Amino acid sequence: MLKAEGLKKSYGALQVLKGIDLQVDKGEIIAIVGASGAGKSTLLHILGTLDKPDSGRVLMNNEEVFIKNASELARFRNRFIGFVFQFHNLLPEFSALENVMMPGFIAGTEEVVLRKRAMELLTLLGLSDRVDHKPAELSGGEQQRTAVARALINNPSIILADEPSGNLDSKTALELHQLFFQLRKELNQTFIIVTHNGALAAMADRIIELADGSVKR
Repeated sequence: MLKAEGLKKSYGALQVLKGIDLQVDKGEIIAIVGASGAGKSTLLHILGTLDKPDSGRVLMNNEEVFIKNASELARFRNRFIGFVFQFHNLLPEFSALENVMMPGFIAGTEEVVLRKRAMELLTLLGLSDRVDHKPAELSGGEQQRTAVARALINNPSIILADEPSGNLDSKTALELHQLFFQLRKELNQTFIIVTHNGALAAMADRIIELADGSVKR
């Protein structure tokens, strides 16, 4: 479903990725771990097409992504990739429902279809009574579940999560981790999760450890 071959990335004289190979199958939950500076977030950003490698390639659904121009890549990203970050990045002036609908508006989905899908996702994530609340009126866990719903709105092929529980207390973090597995069961959703949380990593189907820009063997 997703395949990376020989990914290399440098920033000036600093080589951050030194030839990463990675394959992820549909419905897998993969944890990427490693010390700070190992290249985890850089790898995730390249897999999510937010950054480009210096060399190597990424294929998703057998389609090579970095041969696309900037506008094609933006459309591809919006359609096929969902993102969940440590800081949920919800827009403060909009309700939970409106935040969830945003990527769908960008994709050009009809509002009536989009609103129905957003309500279904927020209900699935236990937020049916919070849809009209703005982010400041939601708990940290509710904000992050809203961000997960937003990531799911366009039925992406994969969700990339960068320290998704890093800003949550341990109980709420566990609930978020369990939610990912519920979504895998109910939606056959695929996840790649960068995390320092050992408990979350241990729950994953596979752990990929990065050390000094390479996959640790």
